[in-house]
Parts: sequence; C-alpha cells; structure tokens
Amino acid sequence: MKLLFVILLPLSCFAQTVGTIATPPGFERMPVAGGSFGQWLRSISLKKSNTVYLYNGQPKGNQQAQAAVLDVSVGNKDLQQCADAVMRLRAEWLYAQQQYDWIAFRATDGTLLSYAAWQQGCRYRLQGQRLVKICNGEKGNNRAAFQAYLELVFSYAGTSSLQRELVPAAGKAVWPGDVFIQGGSPGHAVIVMDVITNHRGEYKFMLAQSYMPAQDIHILKNPADGSCWYDANTGGMLRTPEWTFAGNALYKWPDGNASTLTPR
Repeated sequence: MKLLFVILLPLSCFAQTVGTIATPPGFERMPVAGGSFGQWLRSISLKKSNTVYLYNGQPKGNQQAQAAVLDVSVGNKDLQQCADAVMRLRAEWLYAQQQYDWIAFRATDGTLLSYAAWQQGCRYRLQGQRLVKICNGEKGNNRAAFQAYLELVFSYAGTSSLQRELVPAAGKAVWPGDVFIQGGSPGHAVIVMDVITNHRGEYKFMLAQSYMPAQDIHILKNPADGSCWYDANTGGMLRTPEWTFAGNALYKWPDGNASTLTPR
C-alpha cells in the first residue's frame, strides 16, 4: 500500500499589486470606498524582486521577513524607517488625491509639520530643543518639494509622535490603513495593507513595514505559517518576524480612512 504525502505550501504573495495578492480559499477582500486610503493601498505596485534593500543599496541582512516588496522608493538617506514608512504611504495617498491641506504630521516636540505651509514657503529650523517655522523659502508644489517635505517629517517625527496622533482602537475591527504601533526608542510601527473575510465572519489582514536602518517597504510574512495573511484573532499578541506587539497596539487615523476629507 502506497502512502501519499501532500505538502501544503504557503499561499504565494507574488503579484503585480497589493490588491492582486492571492487570498486563501474561501476568503475575499473587504469592500472599501472608492478613493479611500484602503483602495489606494491595494493599488501599490510590487517589485519583481523579493529582495529588501537598504537606503545605501546594500541588501538587508535578514531576507526572511518579507513576502513581497513594495515598489516605493526608500531614498538614499537613513530616514525612511518604520513610522516614516507609515507616514510616507499616508502622505502619498493624500498627495495623489490632491488633499494637500491634510498632509501634516506632528514632530516629536509637538510642532505641526504642514505641507500646506511648506508650499507657501515655510520651512522648519531647529532652535534649541524645538522646531521653529520660518516662512521665507521658495513657494511651490511639485514632486521635489514634496520629497523635501517628507525628509523633514522623517527627520523629526517617529513612533512616539505618530502614536500620539492616532486613535487607540484595541478590540475594534481591523481595516486597511490601520496601524499597529508601539512608540518609543526603540519603537515600531506596521501598517495594515489589506483585509479579507469569509462567510463565517473570520478576518485576516496583511501588514507592511520598513525597519532600521531605512529599507524598502515590504509585506511581512506571518511567522506562524509563512503566508502574508495574519489572523485577526491575535490572542492578545501580534507576532511579526521582527517585532511583537501587545494586544492594545491597534490604532486608527483620526478621520478614519475616508475617501473625502475636510482640511484641518
């Protein structure tokens, strides 16, 4: 009598975009509003290569954490780390929607770093222990100006400041665009890229991160099964390849992940 052994391999996470990554059998993507942050996250292209590179062009030492790599530039400075990647994706969505007045993040010292002010020539300089806004710079709105603004945000904001801006959501349903975050030095943040469900009401979600040093933003493997999907029932802890979050680490944006926004 012959015995047949079947090896179940993790579901492949290779695809052209986040939204075309295959779901497990019986699961389908949660509906999201047109123009919403969740819809935009699903549209992000993935690199053909599954290698994560650092800002200096060198491969990351740990190449076991990622299931796929976002086709989003990391820059050539050690700036776009974990919380920075979350803010980058949020800012890119708002920029694509031309919601410039909503592109604003608090620095660690509490200073509001506003892209709307940046467009009007305002710049931020460190004086003593605080940032000061000085409005005598070049006005304009273009990709170079936006990139320079992002580098400012990455330099002066981090997990602690971002966590203070977000709304605690422990025990609530996870939605695309939500953030698992633990502020501190070190701290860490990962962003929910997609959410799926089945007819039994079970949910799974996908996560992405950057890390230290600055590196390509990548979809995280689930250490439990090697796939790119995490069970919504985390059992009080969310274990990712390079960080474990406590059960109260889920946060949402103050405005949710709406498709239309009112300026601050």
